This record gives sequence, structure tokens and C-alpha cells, in this order.
Amino acid sequence: MWVTGKLAMWTTGVLLVFGLPLSYWLATTRWPWKFLVEAVVALPLILPPTVLGFYILLATGTNSPLGRAVESLTGTRLPFTFSGILLGSALFNLPFAVWPFTSAFKAVDRNLVEASWCLGVSRLATFFRLTVPLSWPGILTGLVLTFFHSVGEFGVVLMVGGNIPGVTRTLSIAVYDDVQALNYASAGQASLLLVASSFVALCLVYGFQRRVLPL
Repeated sequence: MWVTGKLAMWTTGVLLVFGLPLSYWLATTRWPWKFLVEAVVALPLILPPTVLGFYILLATGTNSPLGRAVESLTGTRLPFTFSGILLGSALFNLPFAVWPFTSAFKAVDRNLVEASWCLGVSRLATFFRLTVPLSWPGILTGLVLTFFHSVGEFGVVLMVGGNIPGVTRTLSIAVYDDVQALNYASAGQASLLLVASSFVALCLVYGFQRRVLPL
């Protein structure tokens, strides 16, 4: 549970930092080829998690330039470490954060943003003082979906991190191990926790939507 919670929190934080600027760019740019970026963002929804995990494993292994660069700079390897499953989790959850963020930014009245610029407020200040507050329900939706989807990850985490207790072993992997060992009682407890967390996440998401729609 500790590894699962830590992975979900770090994944949510990483995608908040990197997903907000990407989402704002997607919501405001007029670049005709932006659909290529949108396709890359949505790719984890189509690819099997094991395929994505396999390519991440190849890209970060010791035989790859990226893997050797990371090892030379940090002295550690990404595969079969918490940092490795965090990278895989962030990539796999990218659409679950970026899509709600982007939809929220698109819903902001452009006239308000331009009025802020005309009053001499910088673009960065306008983003944090106007755009983000007006977009907070969509941002919260993305954060909730990212967090709870990270809790239930299996394929990417298993491929990149293996099954190391206390390091990369998450609740979903523990359920798989318990079923393999015919320990259905333990598997049932962990599965019930995952079902409950998923239900809470959906309730929060629909609650945010109901609060936004009347506006």
C-alpha cells in the first residue's frame, strides 16, 4: 500500500507540473500539426500497457543511450527501481491528466483573458490569476483521475519495475501474486480496496461535473 500510494502521489505531482503547460498549449495553439502531439498524448489509451512498458524498459536499459546517460549522471538505473515505475506511470497516465486540463482551459472565456492582457497583466500572471482559477474543476478532475488510475496500474509497473517488495510491488501486483498462490482471502481484500478507490474517484469526478454544469 505504501508503494502504491507513493507512486500515485508522485505521478499526480509530476503530471500537474508538466501537464498544465502542455494542456494550455494544446488548448490555445493554432499550429496546424498539433494533432500529432494530441495523438502522442492519447497513445497510452490505445497501446496495451505491457507494450508501453516494454518500450520504456528498452529505452531506459543499460544498452540504450538514455539508460547509460541516466546511470552516468545519477549512478542508478531506471529499470526495476521506483524512479523507473514513476516514469512509466507518468507516461501511461498522461492522457488522464492532459485531456481534462485541456478541456477546462478551452472552456475559459477568451475575452476575459484578452481583457487581462489589455490591462497590462502579463501572460504568466494571467494564467495563474485568471485561467487556473476558472479551470479548477477540470484540473481537479484530471488530478483525481490520474491519482486513482495510478493506484490500479499493473502492466506498465510490472514490465518496468518487476515485483520487488517495498520498492516496485504495488497493490495490483500483490493481487496477481495472491491469486497465483491461491491466497484468495488476501487477494479479495486488496481487490476490494481497489474497487472502493475507483468508486470514490468516479464519485468525485461526477461531483465536479455536476457543480460545473449549472454555471
